[in-house]
Amino acid sequence: MPVIECDVETAAERLAAAGVEIRAGNTAHERWRAGSEDTEAVAVAYDGKIVVQGSRPYRLASVVRNDGEDGASGTGNDRVYCYFDGASRENPGPAAIGWVLVTDAGIVAEGGERIADTTNNRAEYEALIRVLEVAGEYGFSEVNVRGDSELICKQIRGEYETSQPALRERRVRVHELLDGFGEWTIEHVPRAVNDRADARANEALDDE
Repeated sequence: MPVIECDVETAAERLAAAGVEIRAGNTAHERWRAGSEDTEAVAVAYDGKIVVQGSRPYRLASVVRNDGEDGASGTGNDRVYCYFDGASRENPGPAAIGWVLVTDAGIVAEGGERIADTTNNRAEYEALIRVLEVAGEYGFSEVNVRGDSELICKQIRGEYETSQPALRERRVRVHELLDGFGEWTIEHVPRAVNDRADARANEALDDE
């Protein structure tokens, strides 16, 4: 749930220019609300900040922050690095995902959340799916995906077979998302390189 400190009237102008409906707040503390069925999110303005809620908050958040005409980083670079990590304790057991989007300008967004109890490999896939969904919401055209699960990376590249039906289904979903980008790569990296996504996943587990 992004929280953005900004001039809320300027943000309202940006949202309106993007075709997002602005309406009155629900309480005395809310300056206004903005959203639509298409965005699957709502931006709620308070004094000096906006909270974006919903299942897909990042496109609205990108407009509020004025990240660029296409919803990307605003740096003239449509490429983003997508770090992902899934964690499962007891395998299968309590599970969570973590992800980070990074451009040459720095971190664009990051998050972690609990998911249903599952295996580590399924959690890795869920994390990969989530980071690609968020990258798509931001409007990036090129994704360089990085994770510390060699198995998942090689399955996505087609170097390993996927024998388990649940993992095959998730691999199909990953490729559906990747097909939405102009270019993509996926590579295995050491855990030390993926430490921020790993931290987001473990923080979500610890917050249980």
